[in-house]
Amino acid sequence: MKKAIPTRSLPVEINLTAAIVAVAGGDPAILVANAGRNRGEAALPSGPFDPLSHRTLDIGLRAWVGEQTGVPLGYVEQLYTFGDRGRHAEAQDRKPHVVSVGYLALTRLAHKEEMASGASFRPWYGFFPWEDWRSKKPAMVDGKIVPALHKWAARDPDRPNAYGLTRTDRVRMLFEDDGGRFNDENVLDRYQLLYEAGLVEEARRDGRASPLIDEAGPLGEPMRDDHRRILATAMGRLRAKMKYRPVIFELMPESFTLTALQRTAEALEGRRLHKQNFRRFVENSAVVEATGGTTHSTGGRPAALFRFRREVLQERPAPGLRVGVRA
Repeated sequence: MKKAIPTRSLPVEINLTAAIVAVAGGDPAILVANAGRNRGEAALPSGPFDPLSHRTLDIGLRAWVGEQTGVPLGYVEQLYTFGDRGRHAEAQDRKPHVVSVGYLALTRLAHKEEMASGASFRPWYGFFPWEDWRSKKPAMVDGKIVPALHKWAARDPDRPNAYGLTRTDRVRMLFEDDGGRFNDENVLDRYQLLYEAGLVEEARRDGRASPLIDEAGPLGEPMRDDHRRILATAMGRLRAKMKYRPVIFELMPESFTLTALQRTAEALEGRRLHKQNFRRFVENSAVVEATGGTTHSTGGRPAALFRFRREVLQERPAPGLRVGVRA
């Protein structure tokens, strides 16, 4: 009988992490907690799942978010489970291996006095500046990112990834606009490519930085552990989700103008939308209805106020804002 070979194992800790989105001043914002306490890096609200205190993962998430931020959550959905070795630990580290269950949550902007100490809303394009195409293609894409990625790709241009795409293919598809077909949903793919190429601060922290990282310069604000990867996943999911589910209205006040609705959609998608086509689609899809009121807050003629028609959820299966025509 063969003698059993002893195996080494690490304890595993389940962590619950939330990317909580609001809209502030027409721009998307992400809620961070314990700002400045993690080597100066921003951190998403998170904490360990305790099966003795938390009957479900959702209950645990809401408990941690409430404790760390004081912000109530509206819409919540589970994103993905992040378990790669090296995300939280150094080589030879024997501490528990952390597996993060990531969530996307939506909320309306809270007043500062309602928030816990250390919690704040931060612009999400501060973490992903290359994702904001509302005015034009970000200058850093052609000025810093693409040149650095070309040098990285040239070292092994024909090596395919798991999907058969070479480095050169991925750079073209994700950052070079690929013939005008920039896909706003590929937020995670773009961040993953920058991490793989060693061009973001998280790669430097994990010992995987490229010599090109200093040449490229700072590419967005880094976050604790793999929180920027979780946020990228949340951004891509929300951009996709709003096209077939009316989740955008979780971020709107009870009454709003069509201009405010368009500005919010543009802020989340990171691109301008054609005004007339947007209004025509929204009105024809019957996802909103007029309240009968008006507002002078736009500074011009009185603007009509609208509200979300919740009945649309029973009327058809996919009442989102699939408005793909750019301005």
